[in-house]
Amino acid sequence: MGACIVVADDERNITDVCRRYLEREGNTVWVAENGEEALRLWREHRPDLLVLDLMMPKVDGIEVCDTIRQTDDTPIIMLTARGEEADRLLGLTMGADDYMTKPFSPRELVLRVNNILRRMGWKNDAAAGERDVGSKALEEEGGEKAIHYEGLSIFPQERRVTVQQVDIELTVTEFDLLYLLATYPGKVFSRSQLLNQVWDIAYDGDTTTVTVHVRRLREKIEPNPSDPRWIKTVWGIGYKLDSKGITP
Repeated sequence: MGACIVVADDERNITDVCRRYLEREGNTVWVAENGEEALRLWREHRPDLLVLDLMMPKVDGIEVCDTIRQTDDTPIIMLTARGEEADRLLGLTMGADDYMTKPFSPRELVLRVNNILRRMGWKNDAAAGERDVGSKALEEEGGEKAIHYEGLSIFPQERRVTVQQVDIELTVTEFDLLYLLATYPGKVFSRSQLLNQVWDIAYDGDTTTVTVHVRRLREKIEPNPSDPRWIKTVWGIGYKLDSKGITP
């Protein structure tokens, strides 16, 4: 059984192609031609994933993403016809898990959708290649054990994070990013390594998405995001999770 997906774009040829390719994977796909309809479909069907065009009539993709993120962590892939960094940053900052710049390959869209679904826990032969589901971090030895820092706890089997025993709502990508860093405390990951490990897709050297996701993650879990306690920047290289304070 496939996932339920909403594809929203005001270009009919794009939605037709996306629907055809995603349905080949066994997914159920609903199509919207504007942001207002996308929100209606999201409220009615509570899909497993959304593909949203940035620029749509009535309600644009940014507003749709923002509305969903107020109450829901459903994965979102943002489409944009423009390649400027500002557009990518805007979508990622509002909570998108991934983005693709038009024109794009529908096969690549399928790969990215399957990658996110696999990380969510979907078992799909086409998406997972008969592998057990879960992020790469979860596949490492001992990867399913809960990790506890002073004030921060990560429960991979439940995909749950608490700070001072209070549940923190994270998106699929935010959780996978945090869990990978926490699985190897003190290890420095370059942005390219994080792209490969978490997103599992080649991004042609564009590491903007990592920077934005780290910033979003810090805003959710750090007592003072401007002076992070756990997720440290290693200037000129990337990021690490501070190994001080880890407990069994």
